[in-house]
Amino acid sequence: MNVTIQEIQAEETYDLRHRVMWPDHPVDFIKLPEDENGVHLGLFVSGKLVSIISLFVNGKDAQFRKFAIEISEQGKGYGSQLLSHLLEYAQLSNIERIWCNARVDKTAFYKKFGFIETDTTYIKGGIDFIVLERISK
Repeated sequence: MNVTIQEIQAEETYDLRHRVMWPDHPVDFIKLPEDENGVHLGLFVSGKLVSIISLFVNGKDAQFRKFAIEISEQGKGYGSQLLSHLLEYAQLSNIERIWCNARVDKTAFYKKFGFIETDTTYIKGGIDFIVLERISK
């Protein structure tokens, strides 16, 4: 099985974002105004896009958003591979703080990568979220 990670265009993330994250909403719900300024990465398995993540850099601070894995491919380590790749990219880009709005039920996954919980929480679409961050200096 051939696994590759490469930069992709924002538009290439939309279908997977929509199907995995918010399938009951219109596709425009998963588009971000800042998509044109982001770095979008895709993980491909034998040429098929199975996981995506988008990074938005602001100086030494960066947020990743819209992290999704094809439902049939979840639990196979692809998300871990893609997040590890993103963290290496952030380190090479001298990012000191990387953060995300995580679904509360996914917090343990991010903690494996050194993310810690902040006091910021909110609810969107009936789902509980928490801001997680990882600081490196």
